[in-house]
Amino acid sequence: MKHTAFALIALLFAAASYGQSANHAKRIELAKAYHNFMFSNEPSKQVLKELRTNVPKELTASADFITQTILTDSKVLTKPYLTLPDDATLKHLYIIREVNYNMHEEEPGDNNTIIDSLDKATIPHYELVDAYYSLLFTAVSNKLQPFDLSKFDFNTNTLNLKDDTEKGIFYLSCMRLCGTSIWGYMNIPKPANTKEANNYIKKFPKFNGQPYYQYTDFNFPDFTMEIEDDKGPESYKAYHINKLYETLIYHIIAMGEQGASEEEKQKVLLGSVLRMNKYYKYTSYKDLLEQTFQEVKK
Repeated sequence: MKHTAFALIALLFAAASYGQSANHAKRIELAKAYHNFMFSNEPSKQVLKELRTNVPKELTASADFITQTILTDSKVLTKPYLTLPDDATLKHLYIIREVNYNMHEEEPGDNNTIIDSLDKATIPHYELVDAYYSLLFTAVSNKLQPFDLSKFDFNTNTLNLKDDTEKGIFYLSCMRLCGTSIWGYMNIPKPANTKEANNYIKKFPKFNGQPYYQYTDFNFPDFTMEIEDDKGPESYKAYHINKLYETLIYHIIAMGEQGASEEEKQKVLLGSVLRMNKYYKYTSYKDLLEQTFQEVKK
């Protein structure tokens, strides 16, 4: 009887080890595919077939999502992918992204060791949410060209986003992409190419039925996380709200240079977080904003 019990335990242990090995291998395979095809390269039919083959049940959603991030006809902006997935999928995708980062290193660590460590780690939930939408909007930037989100109206109440923090992460992740789309036009040419910047601003999406600049629901607790390499943990709100202020300021400058009326500029100035001094502590544009609103009051 004891021998039978020992044999059963050994069999279960072997099955668990095999499952873990298959799970690790598939996540590494997905990370390699993301690493190789996240930019302009298009995966072959053979690569796609292999990605969709022998997928452990718990990785089905992750494999599907990563596949979408490497396709030039990606469907990441459809409801199934915009909707926040379950916590287990969020963590799998976070780990896949970390393995991808490891592959960028000059002397990468062992991928299996990294996965083992992260599987055991407790990753703060909002970091997992941020990683998901970072992957999604990076795919939009890399794969869905030319940039044009003008037909999208993102309803943050229908995407399984449970609180204002998750909704804010979704919005700020999208706006980081939008801000990047005009940054070059406003900073590289001398003088700034406000005509092209203004054209891109017209391609920004709506949120909850309103122009992008009217989203102001940032009254959620701040948290810290590593956002840029080698900078260590930093304030999430300071980083992203500062980027948003920058985009809004560029919007008003570009509008003005392209002949917008004072009324049109005032809509952005007074209808956005630009007017909300409770957020000025999060931005390097604090002095400019305070000066601007002193002049508006006059």
